[in-house]
Amino acid sequence: MLRQDIKSLLAVENAILDGEIVCLSEDGHPQFYELLYRRNEPFFLAFDLLYLNGADLRELPLHERKRRLRKVIARSKSSRVRFSDHIETSGRDMFRAACRMDLEGVVAKLKHAPYIADRRRSTWIKIKNPDYTQAEGRRELFEQRRS
Repeated sequence: MLRQDIKSLLAVENAILDGEIVCLSEDGHPQFYELLYRRNEPFFLAFDLLYLNGADLRELPLHERKRRLRKVIARSKSSRVRFSDHIETSGRDMFRAACRMDLEGVVAKLKHAPYIADRRRSTWIKIKNPDYTQAEGRRELFEQRRS
């Protein structure tokens, strides 16, 4: 169902988006266990656009890729595909707010950087909330599934 939503909502010939599949609470917060146990319909939160209509956009700066992504994604609240917005200042305040809201954390990216898939040369960093309650028991869940 989500794949069909993505295909029908994007008015493009073809595209590759970077994002995350999540289930959301009533107040819009990601719910890890809802997704894991398929208890709710998922959303795709798109935060980057790598290819569009056959053109490789990875060398463009992040702010330009996000500008193009915003144009591609419908702004409907009923859509299962959502644009993951950003802020350009007050990163520390944003992180503190994410912690207060019990979110997993924030991702900091360089505005003018190209997309680099190699983690050793990455232009972004994930800053995790050390007190995130939905992180409890995750490691054990995935270790059990590998066995």
